[in-house]
Order: sequence, then structure tokens, then C-alpha cells
Amino acid sequence: MPNTTIPLTLINLNDDGFHLLVEIVVYGQKHFAVLDTGASRSVFDAGFTAKYNSSPISEHEVPADETFATTLFSTSNTALANFPQLKIGRMVLTDYTVVALDLASVNEAYSLLGHPAVVGIIGGDILFSHQAKINYETFKMTLRY
Repeated sequence: MPNTTIPLTLINLNDDGFHLLVEIVVYGQKHFAVLDTGASRSVFDAGFTAKYNSSPISEHEVPADETFATTLFSTSNTALANFPQLKIGRMVLTDYTVVALDLASVNEAYSLLGHPAVVGIIGGDILFSHQAKINYETFKMTLRY
């Protein structure tokens, strides 16, 4: 299997920690997502997914295991949506079903700190299945695809 190496951007959270951002491509447009090795599942902003998905699956139709995976993000409004294509570096995921959550508070905090908005959080489902290796010295991530 080939690998792709993706540059990461380190942002300072007002000297109270750091986040790593990764550039992704969804619907042909570049966006940032937070890289979160502690998140069990990748999630995307509900407003962003609603913009492109005319009929997202309602929170009542979200499978129990998906709802459980998102409780760590302390929200009660979950939904599923579908991305025809999600690109991270040269890796392309097709027909990728995403959990949609309200990430407005994350983006408000980022804005106050002068950081770019994010459309999602890349979590363990992608990182584990693509054997992610994160190099904190060079701020690069390698994924196998």
C-alpha cells in the first residue's frame, strides 16, 4: 500500500495547549480539520454538512454506536451525512459517511485566538485504519492508503 505525507499546522491555544490542523479537501474545496488522536470517530460541523447534503440522516436515525462515539464531544444533536469524496493528502475516501456535530463553539474560540476555522475533527477511525504516523518534530503525518 502506498503512503502519503501531509504537512500539519501547529496552533497555540493561548499558551493553554496546542492543536494540530490538517488540510483536507471536501466538495473540491480546501479546508482545515483538527487532528485528534483521542477522538474515536471523525466528526464534521453540522452547518458545513447541511450546506452540501440536502437530506442528512436525522439524529434519531443515527446508529447507537455512532451516538455513543460522539457523546465524548458533549452534544446531543448528532446526525449523519455523506461526503462523495474526502481527500487528505493523496489519500481519497469515497462515499464517506460522517457524523455531524455543531462545532460553532470550537470555531468561535479559534477565531478569538486568530486561528482559521475548521470544518471537522479527524479521529481514530481514519487515523487507525490508515496507520497514521505523526512526526511532532517535522509536523508531518503519514497515512497508508
